[in-house]
Amino acid sequence: MRTIAPASLPRFRAAAALALVVSIAAVPVTASASNPDDPDGPAGRSADGGSVALARDWLWPVDAFRLERPFVAPPHEYGPGHRGIDLAVLGEDGVSAPAAGAVAFSGQVAGRGVLTIDHGDGLVSTLEPVESTLVAGAPVAAGAAVGRVSAGGHTAPGALHLGVRLDGRYINPLVLLGGVPRAVLLPCC
Repeated sequence: MRTIAPASLPRFRAAAALALVVSIAAVPVTASASNPDDPDGPAGRSADGGSVALARDWLWPVDAFRLERPFVAPPHEYGPGHRGIDLAVLGEDGVSAPAAGAVAFSGQVAGRGVLTIDHGDGLVSTLEPVESTLVAGAPVAAGAAVGRVSAGGHTAPGALHLGVRLDGRYINPLVLLGGVPRAVLLPCC
């Protein structure tokens, strides 16, 4: 068992508190405890207190990938951050719909292909850079092919950016995909 010298205790507590604050701030939507009497199933709360059903049917948009860049919540609405996740595609470059919905936008934005899908209940996903033949209004099923990874944007060549908004505010896509890792406090020094 490791003991901590009394002189380093305030520094250890400060580091532990900082790690806890950072881990909480990095996840804007958290899962609440499951209530068996709740007919809507598992739910979460967004940073502004709104609720979102955590859809168990959300799927990864590519088959084989490496998480290249995680979601980084901005400190305020217009602050810097990374409002989505970047996936380095390791196999086929086909892109699938992460959940059922309807195409809200498909086209070029600043020289890169963008596909936006409205999933209802305030959830909208954006995939880029994507080359797609779909048009606005086209219905898509969860897991249905929607295009191919193309070039452009801020991602590395061969990578796909997935962003998700809930009622106009960006949330961490990993919450819906079931991939938010549990925070673990590590010992200091």
